[in-house]
Amino acid sequence: MCLTRTYVLAFFSLLLTFPALGQQPATSATQSSAQALTLLQQSLDALTGGQSITDVTLSGTAHRIAGSDDESGSAVFEALTTGQARVDLSLPSGSRSEVVTLTKQCPAGYWSGPDGVYHSVANHNLMSDSSWFFPAFTVSRLAVITKYVVSYVGQEPWNGRTLTHLTAYQTNPSNSQLPAWLPNLFSRLTQMDLFLDSTTLLPARLDFNVHPDNDLGLQIPVEIVFSNYRSINGAQVPFHIEKFLNNSLLLDFQAQTVTPNSGLSASSFNVQ
Repeated sequence: MCLTRTYVLAFFSLLLTFPALGQQPATSATQSSAQALTLLQQSLDALTGGQSITDVTLSGTAHRIAGSDDESGSAVFEALTTGQARVDLSLPSGSRSEVVTLTKQCPAGYWSGPDGVYHSVANHNLMSDSSWFFPAFTVSRLAVITKYVVSYVGQEPWNGRTLTHLTAYQTNPSNSQLPAWLPNLFSRLTQMDLFLDSTTLLPARLDFNVHPDNDLGLQIPVEIVFSNYRSINGAQVPFHIEKFLNNSLLLDFQAQTVTPNSGLSASSFNVQ
């Protein structure tokens, strides 16, 4: 977890605004369950076919609905296994981009609209997975990065299917200078819920929360739905990805080409 002095001060400010956060009990689970890790590894094997994937590029069409904006165009999604990711939309109203890069190994996020001006993403909206559109990277991080605590929740029906529900959050590195309530806040801000198809173990849904820039106490649900998996060089990739914000469809992406190990470098995620 990357913490800046400004961000720590923001947490203390939040405590003054939301006193209840300081009264939450400490999270009891500190280690991932063996069952959850086994399911993650099986899902990763199904997704990658046992091959190593270091980067990916997905190109296709996108339908974006945001308030009165309802338009379709083209889209390119790119990601590195190291955490950098970007989404570029080309729409009738203009181009839109979202970029997550790394600065001294800490994530930094930016977005731009049709005017081409980049704006910073609040730190607390960079705590879920950056490459939410490529589940192989999400599952890989949950399976191998020890800062995540992953638990098995159970079996749940969904759209005529049975899904296996896993929940994950990040642990806060020990730091005696930080208040005791911070681990609870970190776990809440970093929580992701992954739903695997119980037959194929391919991810069907990924749920997490985002927050207004000035209010990390307000949770806005995001749900990613994966479907139409196809085999690409032995890897299973969803060609249909839907992103819901606050239970309303925000983005409907249909991939036309998917290229694993396309040769992307970290410079592809620099903000000009």
